[in-house]
Amino acid sequence: MTEMRNLSRSTDAADFRQLLGRFATGVTVVTTLDEDGRCAGMTASAVAAASLDPPLLLVCVSKAARLHSAILAGRGFALNILAHDQQALSDRFASKLTDPFAGVPYAEGPMGLPLLNGVVTQVICAPWGQHEVGDHTIFIGKVSGGEVFERPPLVHYRSAYTTTRDA
Repeated sequence: MTEMRNLSRSTDAADFRQLLGRFATGVTVVTTLDEDGRCAGMTASAVAAASLDPPLLLVCVSKAARLHSAILAGRGFALNILAHDQQALSDRFASKLTDPFAGVPYAEGPMGLPLLNGVVTQVICAPWGQHEVGDHTIFIGKVSGGEVFERPPLVHYRSAYTTTRDA
C-alpha cells in the first residue's frame, strides 16, 4: 500500500514543487535572439503543445528571467529537447551565467534562431501570442518547422535527471 502524503490546504511553492515533481517531463532549452541580436536561452520545464490546428506550442517564462525580455523582442523562439547525455547543457542554461552559449556548439536556424547541436528535437516557433499569469508570461509560438533526431531523451523526475530506455 502506498502512503499518502497530506499537504497543507493552502499549497505553498514547496508543496507545489513536490506535487509536480512526480510528473516526469522532458528537459528543454528555449533559445532566441535578444533585442540586440545576441543569443539567449534558458532551461524550461513548463512547455506544452497548445493546439494541433494551428500547431501551437507554449512555454512559461518567469518575468525575472533574462529570456523574458529576449522573447518579448518578438523574433520567435526555438525549443530544443535535450538528449540523454546533455544534463550539463541543461544545468548550464539553468544557471546565472552571463553567456550560457560560450563554448556551446549550435547552428543558426530560421529567423537566425540558435539551434543546439546533439538534441532529440528542434522546434521552430514564430510569435503567436502571450498571456501574463502570476509571476510568469505564457509565450505561445506557432510551429513553423523543426527537425527530429533519433536519440534517447533526457527526463526530469522527482528533482533528478533520468532517461528512458524505450526511446
